[in-house]
Amino acid sequence: MNQPSESLPVGLLLALTGGMLDAYSYLNRGQVFATAETGNVVLLGINLAQGHLHQAGRYLLPILAYFAGVLATQRFRRWMDHQPTPIHWRQPLLLLECLLVVVVAMLPSGSLDAVANILIAFASAVQVQSFRSVDGCGCATTMCTGNLRSGTEQLFRWLQGDAAAPRKIRVYYGLIACFVVGAVLSGLASPLLGKASVLPACAPMLLACLLMARPVTA
Repeated sequence: MNQPSESLPVGLLLALTGGMLDAYSYLNRGQVFATAETGNVVLLGINLAQGHLHQAGRYLLPILAYFAGVLATQRFRRWMDHQPTPIHWRQPLLLLECLLVVVVAMLPSGSLDAVANILIAFASAVQVQSFRSVDGCGCATTMCTGNLRSGTEQLFRWLQGDAAAPRKIRVYYGLIACFVVGAVLSGLASPLLGKASVLPACAPMLLACLLMARPVTA
């Protein structure tokens, strides 16, 4: 069966959201990449090596929030599996992510940037743990490294004559392109809206949630 939550349009919308959130946290919340934790892990290690313990905590908190987001998502999914409801378990989680984005927009800049980044990291973990496949391709919608690797591998396979590769190439590079577009939109909105420039990220999430309400097809 074709699950609407794993369709290409939903994946592209979520990649757009991922780019917007990552650029937002960097531009407006203390230059932290809150949606993907590799950079934060590196910066944590650097600050620990330099003895800047206070700065290290700035990067540790989003990492811990990401950790908590993955655990919470798995727990919620297990609970939903035992509920007699037509609602797909991913839909409430996407609405939760949207709610967290609204809360982030309400937090003052400066003094509460750490809290904003914690909430974004948690929301990102919920998204990446919930949406791990797009059109049959394993991928992530909040970061690009894995998608770049997979897309390039499929490009190589296409050059070697693999007839199934072009569809996968479109998926992976489409996700990357939408992520970049999201970052561009956030960069354009930030000078105009400041801390509230995260709010436009709700639009693709809500649209994705509506698309997920479509009946499952065989």
